[in-house]
Amino acid sequence: MAAKFVDINEQHPTQRFSDLVGEPCRMLMPIEGYEKKPLVTLEEAVEPIVEYVPDVRRRAYFAKMKCAELSPGKLSMDEAASITLYSMEWEPQEECLYHVLNETLRNEKRQKLKPWFLFLKLILTALAQIPSSLSFVYRGVKQDMRKGYPEGKTFVWWGFSSCTSKLSVLQNEQFLGTTGPRTLFTIECDSGKDIRKYSFFQAEDEILLPAARQFKVVACLSQSKDLYMVQLKEIQPQFPLIELVPKVIIVIYYTFINTHDSVFSFEPSSTPGPSPPRPIPM
Repeated sequence: MAAKFVDINEQHPTQRFSDLVGEPCRMLMPIEGYEKKPLVTLEEAVEPIVEYVPDVRRRAYFAKMKCAELSPGKLSMDEAASITLYSMEWEPQEECLYHVLNETLRNEKRQKLKPWFLFLKLILTALAQIPSSLSFVYRGVKQDMRKGYPEGKTFVWWGFSSCTSKLSVLQNEQFLGTTGPRTLFTIECDSGKDIRKYSFFQAEDEILLPAARQFKVVACLSQSKDLYMVQLKEIQPQFPLIELVPKVIIVIYYTFINTHDSVFSFEPSSTPGPSPPRPIPM
Protein backbone atom coordinates (compact mmCIF):
# COMPACT_ATOMS: atom_id res chain seq x y z
CA MET A 1 0.00 0.00 0.00
CA ALA A 2 1.33 3.45 -0.89
CA ALA A 3 2.39 5.61 2.02
CA LYS A 4 -0.03 8.41 2.89
CA PHE A 5 1.10 11.90 1.88
CA VAL A 6 0.80 14.32 4.77
CA ASP A 7 -0.39 17.80 3.85
CA ILE A 8 1.37 20.68 5.56
CA ASN A 9 -1.87 21.91 7.13
CA GLU A 10 -3.04 18.51 8.34
CA GLN A 11 -3.02 17.74 12.07
CA HIS A 12 -0.60 14.89 12.50
CA PRO A 13 1.42 13.09 15.16
CA THR A 14 4.92 14.56 15.23
CA GLN A 15 7.22 11.77 16.31
CA ARG A 16 10.55 13.46 15.54
CA PHE A 17 10.46 15.45 18.78
CA SER A 18 10.21 12.27 20.87
CA ASP A 19 12.50 10.13 18.72
CA LEU A 20 15.01 9.38 21.45
CA VAL A 21 13.78 6.16 23.05
CA GLY A 22 16.08 4.17 20.76
CA GLU A 23 19.19 6.16 21.66
CA PRO A 24 21.84 3.76 23.02
CA CYS A 25 23.38 6.55 25.17
CA ARG A 26 26.73 4.77 25.01
CA MET A 27 29.94 5.41 23.12
CA LEU A 28 30.03 4.14 19.54
CA MET A 29 32.62 4.59 16.83
CA PRO A 30 32.74 8.12 15.35
CA ILE A 31 30.74 8.91 12.23
CA GLU A 32 33.24 9.40 9.45
CA GLY A 33 33.69 8.83 5.74
CA TYR A 34 30.76 10.88 4.48
CA GLU A 35 32.90 14.04 4.33
CA LYS A 36 34.95 12.52 1.50
CA LYS A 37 31.91 12.26 -0.74
CA PRO A 38 31.04 14.92 -3.34
CA LEU A 39 28.09 17.27 -3.05
CA VAL A 40 25.34 16.03 -5.34
CA THR A 41 21.69 16.81 -6.04
CA LEU A 42 19.01 15.60 -3.66
CA GLU A 43 17.84 13.10 -6.26
CA GLU A 44 21.33 11.61 -6.47
CA ALA A 45 21.76 11.67 -2.69
CA VAL A 46 18.65 9.59 -2.00
CA GLU A 47 19.22 7.01 -4.73
CA PRO A 48 21.43 4.72 -2.56
CA ILE A 49 18.79 4.65 0.22
CA VAL A 50 15.74 3.71 -1.86
CA GLU A 51 16.10 0.18 -0.53
CA TYR A 52 15.67 1.45 3.04
CA VAL A 53 13.21 4.33 2.46
CA PRO A 54 10.96 3.00 -0.33
CA ASP A 55 9.03 6.23 -0.98
CA VAL A 56 12.04 8.52 -0.80
CA ARG A 57 12.15 9.49 -4.49
CA ARG A 58 8.61 10.86 -4.36
CA ARG A 59 9.21 12.57 -1.03
CA ALA A 60 12.35 14.23 -2.39
CA TYR A 61 10.25 15.63 -5.24
CA PHE A 62 7.73 17.10 -2.75
CA ALA A 63 10.59 18.57 -0.70
CA LYS A 64 12.07 20.38 -3.70
CA MET A 65 8.66 21.68 -4.74
CA LYS A 66 8.20 23.04 -1.21
CA CYS A 67 11.62 24.73 -1.31
CA ALA A 68 10.77 26.33 -4.64
CA GLU A 69 8.37 28.54 -2.65
CA LEU A 70 11.20 29.92 -0.48
CA SER A 71 13.06 33.14 -1.14
CA PRO A 72 16.67 32.60 -2.25
CA GLY A 73 19.17 32.37 0.59
CA LYS A 74 22.58 30.94 1.40
CA LEU A 75 21.48 27.39 0.74
CA SER A 76 21.14 25.85 -2.67
CA MET A 77 17.81 24.30 -3.62
CA ASP A 78 19.17 20.80 -2.99
CA GLU A 79 20.70 21.74 0.36
CA ALA A 80 17.47 23.35 1.56
CA ALA A 81 15.41 20.43 0.29
CA SER A 82 17.55 17.94 2.21
CA ILE A 83 16.43 19.64 5.46
CA THR A 84 12.82 19.73 4.28
CA LEU A 85 12.94 16.04 3.43
CA TYR A 86 14.32 15.23 6.87
CA SER A 87 11.44 17.11 8.52
CA MET A 88 8.72 15.31 6.56
CA GLU A 89 6.64 12.61 8.23
CA TRP A 90 4.36 10.01 6.71
CA GLU A 91 2.86 6.63 7.47
CA PRO A 92 4.15 4.16 8.35
CA GLN A 93 6.55 5.98 10.65
CA GLU A 94 9.14 3.23 10.25
CA GLU A 95 9.58 4.24 6.59
CA CYS A 96 10.12 7.97 7.23
CA LEU A 97 13.58 9.15 6.25
CA TYR A 98 14.31 10.72 9.64
CA HIS A 99 13.37 7.48 11.42
CA VAL A 100 15.48 5.18 9.27
CA LEU A 101 18.44 7.57 9.26
CA ASN A 102 18.48 7.99 13.03
CA GLU A 103 18.07 4.27 13.56
CA THR A 104 21.13 3.72 11.36
CA LEU A 105 23.16 6.43 13.12
CA ARG A 106 22.48 4.64 16.43
CA ASN A 107 23.61 1.27 15.10
CA GLU A 108 27.08 0.19 16.22
CA LYS A 109 27.70 -1.36 12.78
CA ARG A 110 29.05 1.75 11.08
CA GLN A 111 29.21 0.08 7.66
CA LYS A 112 25.41 0.38 7.55
CA LEU A 113 25.87 4.15 7.19
CA LYS A 114 27.64 3.94 3.83
CA PRO A 115 24.45 4.17 1.70
CA TRP A 116 23.64 7.38 3.62
CA PHE A 117 26.94 9.15 2.98
CA LEU A 118 25.71 11.28 0.05
CA PHE A 119 22.65 12.42 1.97
CA LEU A 120 24.69 13.11 5.12
CA LYS A 121 27.12 15.21 3.08
CA LEU A 122 24.24 17.22 1.64
CA ILE A 123 22.27 17.86 4.84
CA LEU A 124 25.34 18.53 7.01
CA THR A 125 26.67 20.96 4.41
CA ALA A 126 23.29 22.70 4.55
CA LEU A 127 23.23 22.82 8.36
CA ALA A 128 26.79 24.14 8.48
CA GLN A 129 25.59 27.27 6.69
CA ILE A 130 22.89 27.98 9.27
CA PRO A 131 24.32 29.91 12.25
CA SER A 132 24.48 28.15 15.61
CA SER A 133 23.73 30.02 18.80
CA LEU A 134 23.69 29.35 22.52
CA SER A 135 20.08 28.67 23.40
CA PHE A 136 17.65 26.59 25.43
CA VAL A 137 15.50 24.13 23.50
CA TYR A 138 13.02 21.44 24.46
CA ARG A 139 11.93 17.98 23.50
CA GLY A 140 9.76 15.45 25.24
CA VAL A 141 8.62 11.86 25.33
CA LYS A 142 5.52 10.24 26.79
CA GLN A 143 7.50 7.98 29.10
CA ASP A 144 9.32 8.17 32.41
CA MET A 145 12.95 8.40 31.23
CA ARG A 146 14.58 9.24 34.58
CA LYS A 147 16.30 5.87 34.95
CA GLY A 148 18.33 6.38 31.78
CA TYR A 149 19.39 9.94 32.64
CA PRO A 150 20.75 10.13 36.20
CA GLU A 151 22.31 13.40 37.34
CA GLY A 152 25.96 13.71 36.30
CA LYS A 153 25.75 11.22 33.43
CA THR A 154 27.60 12.07 30.20
CA PHE A 155 26.19 10.55 27.04
CA VAL A 156 25.79 10.97 23.28
CA TRP A 157 22.65 11.28 21.19
CA TRP A 158 23.83 9.75 17.92
CA GLY A 159 20.78 10.63 15.88
CA PHE A 160 19.67 14.08 14.75
CA SER A 161 17.58 15.64 17.53
CA SER A 162 14.45 17.61 16.70
CA CYS A 163 13.72 20.18 19.41
CA THR A 164 11.48 23.20 19.72
CA SER A 165 12.29 26.69 20.93
CA LYS A 166 8.80 27.13 22.40
CA LEU A 167 7.82 25.11 25.45
CA SER A 168 4.14 25.65 24.65
CA VAL A 169 4.49 23.55 21.50
CA LEU A 170 5.15 20.43 23.59
CA GLN A 171 1.92 20.84 25.57
CA ASN A 172 -0.01 19.84 22.48
CA GLU A 173 -1.28 16.26 22.69
CA GLN A 174 0.55 15.52 19.44
CA PHE A 175 3.81 16.16 21.27
CA LEU A 176 4.25 15.73 25.04
CA GLY A 177 0.66 16.26 26.10
CA THR A 178 -0.61 17.06 29.59
CA THR A 179 -1.46 13.65 31.09
CA GLY A 180 0.29 10.37 31.79
CA PRO A 181 3.99 9.69 32.43
CA ARG A 182 6.04 12.29 30.56
CA THR A 183 9.64 13.44 30.48
CA LEU A 184 10.56 16.94 29.38
CA PHE A 185 14.16 17.52 28.29
CA THR A 186 15.40 21.10 28.63
CA ILE A 187 18.64 21.44 26.72
CA GLU A 188 21.26 24.17 26.89
CA CYS A 189 22.97 23.81 23.54
CA ASP A 190 25.38 25.67 21.28
CA SER A 191 24.95 23.69 18.07
CA GLY A 192 21.22 24.07 17.44
CA LYS A 193 20.13 25.03 13.93
CA ASP A 194 16.94 27.02 13.41
CA ILE A 195 15.35 25.16 10.48
CA ARG A 196 11.88 26.72 10.67
CA LYS A 197 12.33 28.27 7.24
CA TYR A 198 13.09 24.90 5.68
CA SER A 199 10.88 22.59 7.74
CA PHE A 200 7.84 21.11 6.04
CA PHE A 201 5.87 21.88 9.23
CA GLN A 202 6.90 25.43 10.07
CA ALA A 203 4.53 25.89 13.02
CA GLU A 204 6.67 23.54 15.11
CA ASP A 205 9.47 26.12 15.61
CA GLU A 206 11.98 23.34 15.07
CA ILE A 207 15.57 23.61 16.21
CA LEU A 208 17.62 20.71 14.89
CA LEU A 209 20.68 19.42 16.73
CA PRO A 210 23.07 17.66 14.35
CA ALA A 211 23.97 14.01 14.85
CA ALA A 212 26.47 12.85 17.49
CA ARG A 213 26.00 15.56 20.12
CA GLN A 214 27.37 14.96 23.61
CA PHE A 215 25.54 16.09 26.76
CA LYS A 216 25.77 16.03 30.52
CA VAL A 217 22.77 15.61 32.81
CA VAL A 218 22.69 18.69 35.04
CA ALA A 219 19.59 17.75 37.03
CA CYS A 220 16.68 15.35 37.06
CA LEU A 221 13.55 16.76 38.69
CA SER A 222 9.97 15.76 39.41
CA GLN A 223 7.81 18.69 38.33
CA SER A 224 4.39 17.28 39.20
CA LYS A 225 2.51 14.00 39.14
CA ASP A 226 3.76 12.01 36.13
CA LEU A 227 5.82 14.93 34.77
CA TYR A 228 9.60 14.77 35.03
CA MET A 229 12.22 17.20 33.79
CA VAL A 230 15.75 16.31 32.75
CA GLN A 231 18.11 19.28 32.38
CA LEU A 232 20.91 18.76 29.86
CA LYS A 233 23.93 20.81 28.86
CA GLU A 234 25.74 20.23 25.58
CA ILE A 235 29.46 19.61 26.05
CA GLN A 236 32.30 19.22 23.60
CA PRO A 237 34.04 15.83 23.42
CA GLN A 238 37.82 15.67 23.50
CA PHE A 239 37.78 14.44 19.90
CA PRO A 240 35.01 15.06 17.33
CA LEU A 241 32.38 12.34 17.09
CA ILE A 242 31.42 13.54 13.62
CA GLU A 243 32.92 15.95 11.09
CA LEU A 244 30.20 18.63 11.09
CA VAL A 245 31.75 21.06 8.63
CA PRO A 246 32.75 19.49 5.33
CA LYS A 247 36.37 20.27 4.64
CA VAL A 248 36.87 23.19 2.29
CA ILE A 249 39.77 23.00 -0.10
CA ILE A 250 41.36 26.41 -0.35
CA VAL A 251 43.05 27.00 -3.67
CA ILE A 252 45.86 29.56 -3.67
CA TYR A 253 47.23 30.80 -6.95
CA TYR A 254 50.99 31.02 -7.26
CA THR A 255 53.47 31.90 -9.94
CA PHE A 256 56.16 29.39 -10.47
CA ILE A 257 59.79 30.46 -10.58
CA ASN A 258 62.45 27.96 -11.60
CA THR A 259 65.97 28.95 -10.54
CA HIS A 260 69.18 27.81 -12.24
CA ASP A 261 70.01 25.38 -9.42
CA SER A 262 66.58 23.71 -9.74
CA VAL A 263 65.38 25.04 -6.41
CA PHE A 264 61.70 25.89 -6.52
CA SER A 265 60.20 28.90 -4.83
CA PHE A 266 56.63 30.11 -4.77
CA GLU A 267 55.33 33.65 -4.65
CA PRO A 268 51.79 34.96 -4.78
CA SER A 269 50.80 35.93 -8.29
CA SER A 270 50.63 39.64 -9.04
CA THR A 271 47.59 38.89 -11.17
CA PRO A 272 44.58 38.76 -8.90
CA GLY A 273 42.73 35.47 -9.06
CA PRO A 274 39.50 34.29 -7.49
CA SER A 275 39.25 34.79 -3.74
CA PRO A 276 39.69 31.55 -1.80
CA PRO A 277 36.46 30.17 -0.37
CA ARG A 278 35.86 31.10 3.24
CA PRO A 279 35.43 28.34 5.81
CA ILE A 280 31.79 27.94 6.79
CA PRO A 281 31.23 29.59 10.21
CA MET A 282 29.68 27.43 12.90
